[in-house]
Amino acid sequence: MIKLYLALIIFGLLGSFGYGAYWYYNDTQQRIATLRENNAQLEVAVQTANASLETIQADVAKMADLNNQLQQDLQKAEAYGDELRGKLSRMNLVVEALKDATILEGKMNGATAKLWRGFMEDTGNNNDYPLPDWLRRESSGDGDQDGSQDREDNSTSSVETEAAPAS
Repeated sequence: MIKLYLALIIFGLLGSFGYGAYWYYNDTQQRIATLRENNAQLEVAVQTANASLETIQADVAKMADLNNQLQQDLQKAEAYGDELRGKLSRMNLVVEALKDATILEGKMNGATAKLWRGFMEDTGNNNDYPLPDWLRRESSGDGDQDGSQDREDNSTSSVETEAAPAS
């Protein structure tokens, strides 16, 4: 009878070890599957992060180029402002107005119209509006390079700018 009890104890121990090994194997396989899923998710996250980083680096390079372009445009605008200040300092508007107000009016209207057309082009309005009659009339006088002589090609009136359809 002891042999029988001893056999039952041995079969019980072998069964316990067998079940323990089975449970350990299943648990390990389940952990491996979970780790594979997590690894796949992490790989996708790393790829997304790398793509985002590349996009950000491209955006930074683009912003640097745009910043350089803006700096150059600012320098051009400052140079143009200096040029205009120089022209105004060389002119004596009071003497010109007393000499012939019509010529001065034509120069001022032409320059103002040219400035408005430049504003319109800078803001994306590329419509070419015809010049009003008061800017088309020929002035009696010599004018200057930026005044009334070339206003027909490069200018418009502020009235037309306000009445122009938005694009």
